[in-house]
Amino acid sequence: MMLLPTHHFRDIERKPEYLQPEKCVPPPHPSPVGTMWFIRDGCGIACAIVTWFLVLYAEFVVLFVMLIPSRDYVYSIINGIVFNLLAFLALASHCRAMLTDPGAVPKGNATKEFIESLQLKPGQVVYKCPKCCSIKPDRAHHCSVCKRCIRKMDHHCPWVNNCVGENNQKYFVLFTMYIALISLHALIMVGFHFLHCFEEDWTKCSSFSPPTTVILLILLCFEGLLFLIFTSVMFGTQVHSICTDETGIEQLKKEERRWAKKTKWMNMKAVFGHPFSLGWASPFATPDQGKADPYQYVV
Repeated sequence: MMLLPTHHFRDIERKPEYLQPEKCVPPPHPSPVGTMWFIRDGCGIACAIVTWFLVLYAEFVVLFVMLIPSRDYVYSIINGIVFNLLAFLALASHCRAMLTDPGAVPKGNATKEFIESLQLKPGQVVYKCPKCCSIKPDRAHHCSVCKRCIRKMDHHCPWVNNCVGENNQKYFVLFTMYIALISLHALIMVGFHFLHCFEEDWTKCSSFSPPTTVILLILLCFEGLLFLIFTSVMFGTQVHSICTDETGIEQLKKEERRWAKKTKWMNMKAVFGHPFSLGWASPFATPDQGKADPYQYVV
């Protein structure tokens, strides 16, 4: 095995005994290629379930409280199609963000045999993660929840039960964007529905009783406002992070920039794929990075 020529080693620890390769043992059962990525974390799984429940609750209120009882069929059909499409894309993006390997470094590869196979030059050093016993590339950080080193790790998000890293940042950005859009759409429809019910008889503007209708709409309004603010801020933070090519952890730790600076458009294409297309907005389109990944190990 060897590293691509563009790979850079972290010049952090210069004591050769720090690596202690004899203490690293490769995993007895390496995961086969194509195995689905899923983090078995109780908190993350609970948050992911809550996310789906809240989207389905919004779906229920929008359809059965506001759109289906409406006498304006054109209004109901158009808004129903738009809301369901955005909700479908949001949940699809959530699944892709949760089930995509964020860029995990091969675990347990800091063995004596592997280090010898790298054929390091005199004075050249590598940095080993003492927690997952792997050779850590530049811009990789260890996640205590995933128990792996993740390339270009931005943060670990319990709402998607996964790290946001090099391979799934696109899906996380789309998830926050679509959740913000359906939250805004739901809030607008709630406002129109309240105006309609105040002008009409409350018993005719919903198939539920007036008190039940008000409670359901207020809960949806609270949910929509909360998630609109949260996901809008997260979306803006992620876009800024992509444009500056600096992850959340790197910003927090104020790490020294060791990588080449690129334009904002190049950074966007590095995350969403080459070239620009409608696939950027699709959670089903896997980004084509265009160039070889400088962090990947090859045989």
